[in-house]
Amino acid sequence: MLELRNARIGYGPVTVVEDLSLQVGDGEAVFLIGPNGAGKSTTLRGISGLNRLESGSLIWDGDDVTRLPANRRAARGIAVVPEGRHVFPQLSVQENLEVAARAVDRTDVASRTDEVYDLFPRLRERRQSFAGLLSGGEQQMLAIGRALAQRPRLLIIDELSLGLAPVIYQQVGETVRQLAATGLSVLLVEQNARLAMRICSRGYLLAHGEVVLSGTVEELEQTDQMRDLYLGGLGKVG
Repeated sequence: MLELRNARIGYGPVTVVEDLSLQVGDGEAVFLIGPNGAGKSTTLRGISGLNRLESGSLIWDGDDVTRLPANRRAARGIAVVPEGRHVFPQLSVQENLEVAARAVDRTDVASRTDEVYDLFPRLRERRQSFAGLLSGGEQQMLAIGRALAQRPRLLIIDELSLGLAPVIYQQVGETVRQLAATGLSVLLVEQNARLAMRICSRGYLLAHGEVVLSGTVEELEQTDQMRDLYLGGLGKVG
């Protein structure tokens, strides 16, 4: 469904990603992992349209969308949960969801927000609370819910577990895994390799802006590089 081809992405004169290619199939969950500065978030920004591709192309559902701006990519079904969540702190939970829902389609807003509340009952309890007063876990639920209110075909998540207690990120991670099991495509950047490999079926290892390793979870967990650097030498993901 999504294919990034030979992409070069950067910030002004600084190139971060060079000749990078990856694919996400329809209904597939894929992760990107790598050290800080490897180009993971930059890659996501290139896919979402927040950063321009200096060269290469982005194919979405068979169409070349390389030159489409971010809002038009969102309207075509690409939704982003940004690193650090970036909820609108002075808006309520309900208003955060409504803003996202109306941004791509002004119809059926109530049912789309209700779908989020069914997925995250805690948000229903806090629907009138200012987003800036939520806990970190609640804000991450809201950031995911805000993206889902767009009813996307691809959910991009940048650092799902960042700043969350283990019990919370395991809970949120299980929700994302269940979403992926329903057929929603997911592209996940995550420092916690074990969490990423429980959610996704396939992944890419990035270093210095390039893909240095890729494969299924089963293939990757057999490599010395993945085991030694990201799985603590403990072997298979449980």
